[in-house]
Amino acid sequence: MSSKFSEGKSRLDQLHQSGALKLLFPHGRRDIEAVCVNTAGGITGGDRYSLEARAGQDSRLTVTTQAAERAYRAQPGETGEMLTSLQVETGARLNWLPQETILFQKSNFRRNLRIDLARHGQCLVVEPVVLGRAAMGEVITHAQFHDRIEIFQDGVKIYHDAVRLTGNLSRSFDRPATGGKSNTGAYANIILVAPSAEAARDWLQPFLENTDHFYGGASLLAPDTLCCRLIAQDSYLLRKALVPILDRLTENNLPRCWRL
Repeated sequence: MSSKFSEGKSRLDQLHQSGALKLLFPHGRRDIEAVCVNTAGGITGGDRYSLEARAGQDSRLTVTTQAAERAYRAQPGETGEMLTSLQVETGARLNWLPQETILFQKSNFRRNLRIDLARHGQCLVVEPVVLGRAAMGEVITHAQFHDRIEIFQDGVKIYHDAVRLTGNLSRSFDRPATGGKSNTGAYANIILVAPSAEAARDWLQPFLENTDHFYGGASLLAPDTLCCRLIAQDSYLLRKALVPILDRLTENNLPRCWRL
């Protein structure tokens, strides 16, 4: 799919979809908002999903999901995959705001997100992950999750993050290098590439420091590139942190499905 700027507003330009992954476009939104719906209900071993989106010159495009994605139990030797490729042209802004990905016991899930920005393109990215459903008493003692995020601007890689969680995910964050919190049940990455990144860091860092509900930090990788990491005991506390942060970073234009 792609967006364009025409007659003073962002509009849908092209759309092609097939398989279980569908896109819906709510009315009454400030910019183009695409809501991904997985009609299969989740991802398991052997599934292959792909999404390509382009924010055309000077347009504004937001891509989100109707609900949390679920990575279900996979058969031995099988892996579910999700490949996402996003392009942002000059003067455009793309917000990649999927809701949580929930990892289930014995799941095997690999995903890759690549974003290609023009020199003056902007993007906001969030990737929340939940390690089992706390309300159901789930403890993920056996699963595999491989995650990679790459962002290029004008052909130069400006951000690369790779996570590989294997085995007992409930203990993945109890080491000093991964947060030192043995009760971590959810985490998220936020990346902002925009001229407002430094100003966002200035208000975001105090927000992260003045709470007991989650742990996090924000750093500038470059004057226009902000990276923030959050970890929390469960998905409720993580979302409690994410909603006000994303609302401000989107200038009070957070997708409605995030508030349901």
